[in-house]
Amino acid sequence: MDPNIPVGIFLGFVAWFLLRYLAGGIYTVDQNERAVKTNFGRADRIPGATTLTDPISDSLDAEEKQRYQYPQVRVILPGGPYFKWPWQKVYKVSIATQTVNMAFDPDFPSANQAGTIVEAVTKDQLNTGLTGQIRYHISERNLYANIFAVKRPIAHVMGYFVSVLRERIATFEAPAAPGATDPSGSGISINDLRKNLRDLNEHMDHECSSSDARYGIVLDASLITGIDPPPEVESALAAINTAHNMVSSDVSLAQATADQRIEQSKRAAEIETLKAQAEVQPLISLASQLSELKGTGEGALRAYVRNVRLGLFGNAQQVVLESKR
Repeated sequence: MDPNIPVGIFLGFVAWFLLRYLAGGIYTVDQNERAVKTNFGRADRIPGATTLTDPISDSLDAEEKQRYQYPQVRVILPGGPYFKWPWQKVYKVSIATQTVNMAFDPDFPSANQAGTIVEAVTKDQLNTGLTGQIRYHISERNLYANIFAVKRPIAHVMGYFVSVLRERIATFEAPAAPGATDPSGSGISINDLRKNLRDLNEHMDHECSSSDARYGIVLDASLITGIDPPPEVESALAAINTAHNMVSSDVSLAQATADQRIEQSKRAAEIETLKAQAEVQPLISLASQLSELKGTGEGALRAYVRNVRLGLFGNAQQVVLESKR
């Protein structure tokens, strides 16, 4: 037997080992990725650090903080090349922002009309369909929950979002505006929801802010764009809205007419006031002049009156004098 054969086998094994485990242990992390390394299946953790020490858990109550307490892991940032040993494994996730229809159900894609419309019941027992989108990304500050603790994080997030949305639709009441007379369909739940769509989106963003600490997914924004009643009540709702719009138009027209008349009355009063002031002002000036003449002496005032009478006689065509008997 050739003595070089065992040496060749050994060298071949060494070459295979180097190629398989050493060269294969080099990896990189892309710009939109984050990675976590495990040693014999255990994630590389930061000693003594949990998500409860991070501000992302501030929105959780005391009971939820006990349920959603996850260890903080060491996050491998973009770059490389990095190296891992054969007993180590690297988990990579993309943190890029993604958009999904809010009716999408990861566990049952055919649900919610094939992931297109979320159905909900309003406070006045009307079935309505809601359409829109959700923007989300994986939380870099809670990778343990997303990779290891929750089996399908996006399914949990979507289920949580839909349950909060349906609860909000069932209890929604439009805020009463000061002095409002309800001329435009207020009190009709679907109209209230449509007019307060921005408030509804803001409420959903606030209520779902804890998804970061719960499931390791951050909801960037909820964009509810459509709220539509069922077809059987669409025509009735349109008739109600038309009637309300007509009433609102009549009220607005009457208000505008009343405002116009009030303004005209104000202007007329101002004009008459100015006329009266114009008539009174010469008299006031004349009285002032006569007072000054009287102060200079009784003869001056008598001479002024005589000159005025002469001027009047000069302009008159006929003069009637009272005869003394």
